[in-house]
This record gives sequence, C-alpha cells and structure tokens, in this order.
Amino acid sequence: MTLLLAQISDLHLDGTDRALRRATRIMSYLRTLPRPVDAVLVTGDIADHGEEAEYEQAAQILAAPFPVLTCPGNHDARPAYRKALLRQPPGAGPVNEVHHIGDTAILMCDSTIPGRNEGRLDSETLAWMHATLDGLAAGTPALIAFHQPPAELHHPLPDSQRLEGTGDLAALLDAHPQVVAVLTGHAHTAAASTFAGRPLIVAPAVTWTLRLPWEGDEPADREQPPGLAFHILDDDRRLTTHYRVVLEA
Repeated sequence: MTLLLAQISDLHLDGTDRALRRATRIMSYLRTLPRPVDAVLVTGDIADHGEEAEYEQAAQILAAPFPVLTCPGNHDARPAYRKALLRQPPGAGPVNEVHHIGDTAILMCDSTIPGRNEGRLDSETLAWMHATLDGLAAGTPALIAFHQPPAELHHPLPDSQRLEGTGDLAALLDAHPQVVAVLTGHAHTAAASTFAGRPLIVAPAVTWTLRLPWEGDEPADREQPPGLAFHILDDDRRLTTHYRVVLEA
C-alpha cells in the first residue's frame, strides 16, 4: 500500500491573529486536496507558551477528516498538551504514541527536555521505542518522528539546539531495520539529510522560515509563506518527499 502523509511543524500558536491565520491556511489547504492524505504529522512546537488556551485553539485548527498525529516540541508543556490537545490526564512524563496508518507504524516520540531548547530521547522513551518496534509484525515498515533533528543542519541556531545522545538513537536504528526514515521539525527550514544510514527529513515551519547564513544575518524570515512536506512511502519502502508553501488565497 502506498502511503501519502503530510508533515507540518512549529505552528507556535500564541493567541495572535498572525499565528492563527497561518495555521488555519495550511490546514484548510490540506482539507481541500483532491486526494486526501492518509494522515498529517505535526512535529512539535504546536503552542508557543505551552498554555492550555493555545492547545484548545490547536485542537480546533487541527480537526480534520483524516488522522492528525502530534508530538511535542521544546515550546510545548506536557501537562497542558495532554489535557487540552490529547484530552488525557495532565501528566508530566514523556508523550509517546504509536499509530498504525495503513500497514505502516508511525512512532510520534517526545524528544523534549522540559525547560530546555535542545532535545534528548530519555531512557523511558528509548525503552518504549525499542519495545514498540520489537512488537511490530514482521515486515511492518515504521517511521520515527520527533522534534529536534539529530544531525547538523549547518546553521548555528538549530545546531545549538539539536538532539543530544544521538548514539542511543543510532543504536536503535541499527537494531531495527524496519525503520524507513526519521522525521523532525524545530529547525524552521525544509531540509533533507541522513542519520545512521536513514533519511533524515526536516519539515519547514508554519510560523516563520529560517534564513540561512548565506542569505543574511537575521535568522527569522517572517515574510515567507507557511510550508509543509508531503511524504510518499511506496511498496518498496522508498520514501519520497516533496515540499510546498501555501500562499494566501
């Protein structure tokens, strides 16, 4: 079964009209595609301040006739995220969920360290990832998604806040060849690289776009339209990614 996924990231909903308009625009685009996506992945920083009201707004914006899968980012707060977005008891532990879309397992993982911008897959999350992948039926492909990229992207801002403890992730990938790719956000720029022999795909941000070092000194380009990634996972477990921006109508 060929799977069509969309990935958005870094909505940074903060109660302003600007953030609301940009997030609404991109979800409206996804809802009106001639062929619906099989799921949308939202890779963190859904809220800007981690407040319940921001997640209440996110729940309304992200409501769709297809599955919308989320994981937290460094701006998110686990208790409010759980309570207002997931409608779960507001616990403080890592938020990890596995979803089965078609014949593919998608692990939405919590790489956040509360109070810090850099990330880490802690021992609880790594144990959950190992157990989840070990428990998949033979031949089931898997995608792993979390917030902070585990590799350098050659910009000082995201590279100073990337995933720590990457050796643990590399060991997990080595032990689980069914993982097709790693999908992240956080960097506010569409990027493609590799990590531990797998594709590393970074989604663009909804809120603002990272200006690269050779494009200028000010990192935040707020004039660029919100972007997203489309991922096609085919029957040969080959992942193809296309990037799009969504202009105002």
